[in-house]
Amino acid sequence: MDRDRAIDSLFKALCCTLAFLGIVPVLHMLITVAVRGSETIARVGLLRFLTDVPPAPGSSELGGIGPAIVGTAMLVAISMCIGVPLSLALAILAVEFSESPISRAVRFLARTLVGIPTIAVSMIVYLLVVIPLGGASALAGGIALAIVLLPYATTYIETCLESVPKEYREAGFALGMKRLTVALRVVLAMARKCIAVSIVISAARALGETAPLLFTAGSAHYSYPSSLLDPVSSITLLIFEFGLSPFKPLIDTAWGAALVLTLAYLLVLLGVKLGVKGVEL
Repeated sequence: MDRDRAIDSLFKALCCTLAFLGIVPVLHMLITVAVRGSETIARVGLLRFLTDVPPAPGSSELGGIGPAIVGTAMLVAISMCIGVPLSLALAILAVEFSESPISRAVRFLARTLVGIPTIAVSMIVYLLVVIPLGGASALAGGIALAIVLLPYATTYIETCLESVPKEYREAGFALGMKRLTVALRVVLAMARKCIAVSIVISAARALGETAPLLFTAGSAHYSYPSSLLDPVSSITLLIFEFGLSPFKPLIDTAWGAALVLTLAYLLVLLGVKLGVKGVEL
């Protein structure tokens, strides 16, 4: 008995140590971003940092990330408008018509798209969208993000639909409903909260992507977009490009943008946490 307790205590200590070693780098990263980012925002002012344009290269003044925030909102909105309806349709096809060859092909393609490098998606959209349109744009960036989030959103929504007990489907069939009607009016209704959480998670996925935007969005950090065909900035692109800059004001701006992006993620995760608690089938 003493030997079993000693092994149990040793195993618990090992698990706690490994968990601590895994958490420390994350905490260090969060603390560093919070300290460096808050210093920049405090020097600029919160309202100005969220609305002003970034400092010009070589300038000694600090600026803001207004165009990047607007661009990020546009890119995420476009990707969700394209990706969510497609994901819903593909998930319904894969779950409710699972015996169909097309359904099996959809599942295979959804799993395959997960493994495609996102930079490859950027290049494909560049060839098929950016070149025909004559330049980078919010629309091209949104399409690239939609392609990236499509397999994830489809898989999440599939899980939601599969979690609906089959008794509800059988009740719909007993009332004389067709399979598609049952899927749309019964299954989707029962899984709506879970699907809403899946959509939020997909939006978070799009919010943090950089590679799909490298050849599609345009990196217009110093101007606000006026249409979907204008080049746009994004917070992730700004962090990537300004973080590599030799100019300190741009690097400081990147730290502030990183803090804004981190807080946005935390808000999304909080929303997901609250949404998961409310998910009931």
